[in-house]
Amino acid sequence: MDKINNLLEAVLLPDGSLLLEWETTKKRPGKSTRVLQQEMYTLFEREPRNWLLFLGFADPTVFLSPSLDFWRRFSNLFVRHLRLTPDLNELRHLVQVSPPEEELARLLERVPPMVGGEHLTAELIRTFWASLNYSFSAVIKDFHGTIGEFIHHYSPNSHLLGRIYFHLVENPDGEYPFAFLATYSTTMGGDGKSRHLPLKYALQEYREDNDKLLELLSTAYQAARDSELISDLLESNELFAPLAWSSREAYIFLQEVPLYEEAGILCRIPDWWKSRQTGIKVRLSLGQQQPAMVGLAALLDFSPRLMIEDEEISSEEAARLLSQVDGLAFIKNKWVAVDREKLEQTLLAYEKARKLAEQGGLSLGEAMRLQLQSDKGLIQTDDPDIIEVEQGQWLQSMFSSLANPAQLPVVKPDTTFKAKLRPYQEDGLRWLCSLHSLGLGACLADDMGLGKTVQVLGFLNILSPGTPSLLVIPASLLANWQQEINRFWPKMNVFYAHPSMHKSHRVKAPGKDGLKGVDLVITTYALVQRYDWLQETHWRYVILDEAQAIKNPGTKQTRSVKQLTCENRIAMTGTPVENRLSDLWSIVDFINPGLLGTSAEFTSFCKKMVDHPDGFGRLRRMIAPFVLRRLKTDKTIISDLPDKVELKVWADMSRKQLVVYQKLVDDITDMLEDSDGIQRKGTILAALT
Repeated sequence: MDKINNLLEAVLLPDGSLLLEWETTKKRPGKSTRVLQQEMYTLFEREPRNWLLFLGFADPTVFLSPSLDFWRRFSNLFVRHLRLTPDLNELRHLVQVSPPEEELARLLERVPPMVGGEHLTAELIRTFWASLNYSFSAVIKDFHGTIGEFIHHYSPNSHLLGRIYFHLVENPDGEYPFAFLATYSTTMGGDGKSRHLPLKYALQEYREDNDKLLELLSTAYQAARDSELISDLLESNELFAPLAWSSREAYIFLQEVPLYEEAGILCRIPDWWKSRQTGIKVRLSLGQQQPAMVGLAALLDFSPRLMIEDEEISSEEAARLLSQVDGLAFIKNKWVAVDREKLEQTLLAYEKARKLAEQGGLSLGEAMRLQLQSDKGLIQTDDPDIIEVEQGQWLQSMFSSLANPAQLPVVKPDTTFKAKLRPYQEDGLRWLCSLHSLGLGACLADDMGLGKTVQVLGFLNILSPGTPSLLVIPASLLANWQQEINRFWPKMNVFYAHPSMHKSHRVKAPGKDGLKGVDLVITTYALVQRYDWLQETHWRYVILDEAQAIKNPGTKQTRSVKQLTCENRIAMTGTPVENRLSDLWSIVDFINPGLLGTSAEFTSFCKKMVDHPDGFGRLRRMIAPFVLRRLKTDKTIISDLPDKVELKVWADMSRKQLVVYQKLVDDITDMLEDSDGIQRKGTILAALT
């Protein structure tokens, strides 16, 4: 295997451990990516306990696979909070970096599709945070230099938190509404405890030791290299005095806070800036009332509003802000960041939304696509952050109930259905019936062994008799479905559209009334393409088992399945995403056609997520109502499942088998001696298969 055509992927195992694996890719990664990948893989093999910590020091601008990039962003977050820990040099291996709950929650919302990603929970992410803390403590305990030297060695552009702090607070003075003060930590008190003093006192404390003063100011000089504001303050000595600032000066300072923190200066700033909710946005309130019809075409009522956090402003008030220069403006008793270009886009989007509301509204499908890609809808904008979609009472109630199937109305199969359902299977049945009542497709993605088949059979039993449904499965599952039907619903009227299930080994196309009274027709993916009458029949439901069979949207098999006409659709799969997001697009496009846009639009969206990982969160929230996935490892779902038992059974080989086996071992040994690490892995895997 040629390692230059591989991406390194992170895999999360059910036991909560991380694994790194090579994945072949069509596009050759760049040199920086290949170097960083190989470095991380070598560390993973050599130091499995510490590789994740060192990933946190990696250059965030170098491209990595989305799964590995997520863990780099997680580890980068730990390293950033580590660097900004006061007195880190004194604490060394005793340091405890508290997990930043809000930042970790935002990170969890942006988890990209990765193998085992469903196992990642808030509790597990905190466990990984604690393991990073443990790894750092163990590594630094054996490191003989300073913490600053350690961090600089692994990340030359990063700087340890110094003793200087920048403070910005609001000031009642109307002309200069902000106050700035630089402080430093010192132990000059008689009790020896550290305290904060205005920076001007450092001139007195170190008046006879210029070297110590320069050492204290090192982080400020570092920031001044990239900041004209701090450079001017140092040159004029104004950094050593309290300052009254205009909103323009405060705006420049706030924009540069990340730069100061990177230099090693901790900044105390107003909470309203930290929340990043200081701009004006268009909030679309959708689905206050239940629509007259169901399905993705259902027309939702909606109303657009201009909002600053939870305060509504008029378009006239927003337009007045355009006359101001970029910076901070005080409106509705709060400070607002004014970006003229962004504000112009916001007002334009508001006008489009207002006209659209007057014309009748948005369909449910259009509304959901708007949440995913605001630049690909009826209200187009280059900046998706300026539009917020707020669910109205009916829509919020609908999505909330689908997210909590146990709260949905109870449904019961009739007495001909013999299965005794587990509680989570009853929840799945409620969920399927609720989506049916809404005219929306469903993807039942429960882990293998949790009983997807019995849930779907229970759902079909509840459906009122009439038009038959079609089940498409791999040929290898024919016997299994027949067995499950005979066991759970023996009175079900089934027609098998497969020659192996007929004595004549031929399937005769049923006539006009040939399917009368039939509950379910079962066929295979291959035969959907061959039997014209399957395409010509209008089905109640089309149900796919092992729906990953249509993950490639360009194949004839996928096109044949999607051309089937029906009232609604269900996909069953234990692996909704196997290798790439296009797998998910094809399945979701089957159950709810058009929900994720066209294949080209979705591909464009996925490319943007490389630089804007928040898109993963929007995608997850968008498809969540239509995908139900429960895991065997979740004890709240199933607690009486016995643990896996592994037995090693040794089988003796015959003399002839020993000769063949020894020859194979010798051949592989010769090949391994002439190959590198990745090629060795490929050779061994090829031999095993």
